This record gives sequence, structure tokens and C-alpha cells, in this order.
Amino acid sequence: RLRLLCDRLLLFPGEPSHAPYDRPMGVDGRKAELRAAILTARSLVSPDGWAAEDTARNRLLATWLGQTSTVALYAARPGEPGTQQLIDLLAARGSRVLLPVLRRTPMWADFEGWAATRAGAYGIPEPTGAVLPATALAEADAVLVPCLAVGRDLTRLGTGGGWYDRALPHRRPGTPLVALTRAAEVIDTVPTLPHDVSVDGAVSERGWVGAPPSLTMGDGLPNR
Repeated sequence: RLRLLCDRLLLFPGEPSHAPYDRPMGVDGRKAELRAAILTARSLVSPDGWAAEDTARNRLLATWLGQTSTVALYAARPGEPGTQQLIDLLAARGSRVLLPVLRRTPMWADFEGWAATRAGAYGIPEPTGAVLPATALAEADAVLVPCLAVGRDLTRLGTGGGWYDRALPHRRPGTPLVALTRAAEVIDTVPTLPHDVSVDGAVSERGWVGAPPSLTMGDGLPNR
């Protein structure tokens, strides 16, 4: 079985790492090296492997979200934790789904079916309907984000574009922020800079990283 060694970080397909990632270089350099190792590992996951992981992860998220009124999440592209099943399920339940519109200034749009999407930046599906401002994120009762790695301390490694760093300050205070990850990408901690936003929870195909965060409704009251 192929093993990827990145300093003291061991990445086995389907297996979590229990070692910290710490090298005598700047934070940006450590982030770049970690991203490269994880992207290489992801490229080795078979389509069947992705499908099995996505089903397990989305089942956990669907149970946690329940009848949440409005959920902001991302439309996944190949090679990252998938969201199509979850988006379809939420839409079928009657939940409002907000998807990113990737521009320099963060924007959102309502999901109204896959027929009403187009390939946006980097080939990522985005809705063709009315574009909403960054402040629309405040209407979400839960925010689900992608990541390349997540720490057991709930630090998050993004792809490096900074879109979520600009978008997330617009979410309503107390709204849970959850990252979708793979068990192999859960490490002790992620190298961070002051502007990096940690998450309130993370879900892999094997379960939650820590305890699931509490959900709230638009009025700030517990959802369940």
C-alpha cells in the first residue's frame, strides 16, 4: 500500500494521522507542503472510494442538520468531499440551500436544481439565478465548508484562495461552522495565521471530530 510521508505527517488513504505537522519553516511554507501532500493523497482515492466516503459523511450531516431552515454549503468538484447527495436531500426536505458564487468579493445564490447551475470558476457549479451579496450568509442556520485538512483542535486548512476568509465574517454570530473532511486528513493541528478561521466541528466518513456543535434557528433558539 502506498504511503505518503510529509515530514512527520503520514497520510494513508482512509487512515487518520496522529502526528503533528511542524517543520522549521514559515507558516505559509508549511501550509503549502501540507496542501501538496494531501492533494497527492486525494488523487489516489478511487471513484468507488470517494463514493463510499461521501455516502457515510453525508449521512452523518443529514442526521445532524435535520429540518434546518437554511444551509450554506459548497458544490463540490471531483477530488474533494462530495456534497451533491446532501444538497439534493436538503432541497427535498424543503431547506433553503445557499451556494457560493466565486468572485473576488464573496457572493451567494439559492440552489434551485442542478439544471439551474453552470460551471463557474475552476469548474465549480454555481446557480444561474439572482446573485446575493456577502451579507446573505447571515441568513444561514449552518455553514458547511470544504477543507484540505482539519486539526483535532478544529483549526482548518483551506485551499489557499482566501475566499472563505472573506466570506465567513458575514455569518450570524453563533451559527455553527462545519468542515467536511476525510479521516486521513485529520491531524493534531493545522498551521495557521491570524486571519484563519477555525471551525466549530468537522465530519469525516468515520464520524465527527469532537462533539457535533449545537444548531440554532434564525432567531438564535436551539434547532433541536
